[in-house]
Amino acid sequence: MEQQIQKHARVDVADVLRGLAVMGIILLHSIEHFNFYSFPDEAGRSAWLAFTDRAVWDGLFFLFGGKAYAVFALLFGFSYFIQYDNQRLRGRDFRLRFCWRLVLLFFIGNLNASFFTAEVLVLYSLVGFILPLVCRLRDKWIFVLACVLLVQPLPLYYVVRAALDSTFMTPALPTGSLWAATFQAQSHGTFLETLCVNLWEGQLASLAWAWDNGRVFQTAALFLFGYLIGRRELFREDNLKFWNKVLCGSLVAFFPLYGLGNMLPDFVENASVRMPLLLVVSSLYKFAFMLLLVSAVLNAYYRTDLQKCLNYLIPYGRMSLTNYIMQSVIGSMLFYNWGFGLHDKLGITASVLVGALIFVLQLAFCRWWLHRYGHGPMEYLWKRATWLK
Repeated sequence: MEQQIQKHARVDVADVLRGLAVMGIILLHSIEHFNFYSFPDEAGRSAWLAFTDRAVWDGLFFLFGGKAYAVFALLFGFSYFIQYDNQRLRGRDFRLRFCWRLVLLFFIGNLNASFFTAEVLVLYSLVGFILPLVCRLRDKWIFVLACVLLVQPLPLYYVVRAALDSTFMTPALPTGSLWAATFQAQSHGTFLETLCVNLWEGQLASLAWAWDNGRVFQTAALFLFGYLIGRRELFREDNLKFWNKVLCGSLVAFFPLYGLGNMLPDFVENASVRMPLLLVVSSLYKFAFMLLLVSAVLNAYYRTDLQKCLNYLIPYGRMSLTNYIMQSVIGSMLFYNWGFGLHDKLGITASVLVGALIFVLQLAFCRWWLHRYGHGPMEYLWKRATWLK
């Protein structure tokens, strides 16, 4: 008699969260013109359009800036636990296989980086090695390590050092020439020129930015928190009490941290103290707001009629890797010189509408595709290459 091997079922609400995160990413990237930051001349712009541009920019960055990627990273750690534990239930050790999977992600990320200079997959492929290194530790030690990483230990060291030594200057990686090269290629380069610059100067600039802005420590922390969410099965409906506490705690933490972040520039004159301290505070209030969003979505999904609407995002979340890379290709083609060069023709309001249209088209494609196939195209290739079959 054959025994069916137990495994973790797919968690629909995780796909909803992943879909919302990727939707937020496409909207932000669209108004940034995919890290191009070249916009039409504002001369002659109507007051109404100036208002909507500012409202769209400030509103989207308040809602998704630093939070959509945080949800994406949290779910990366969650997915690792599901894969790791499914293999453990089969009597297999998934850690080395996951390391190979990260190597594959590095190459996938560089494919994406050839179109878009600020992508995160390469960063994930490098930071992700923390997961197989610590996944067998007890929960409390993983939680402690995640908290230490979350508070940005290196910037905190810079704050203390600068406060004790007035001659100390906070170090920063020199990236000015790298960003200038990418801007030049995006403005005037051919497709091949843009690809080459994006893969070298663009990727170096992006990784340097991630280091200087605390994304490396924050990403590692989020991976570990996501892993613990999976291990504790916190996305299940019977754990909503936990998320209600998280919702209350994040509300209490966010507003004073956000207010402190806005006040620091006016009260801390020493830039070597102010900049790393602001980085620490902003990292914490963005984390708090991300938890607020996650807990709110979980409550809406399990306790309201919004579940039916949110379920429409499940195919989009299941194909998040495909959608993320498709966004880069489409955005590069729309805004860069090698494509349609719309960077100096579409303002912020028009650009967010373009981003919304891309999202709707991608969502329709995902629903059509998953009616016919079990995985998205990139998800399928990554899975087959992971297992070398």
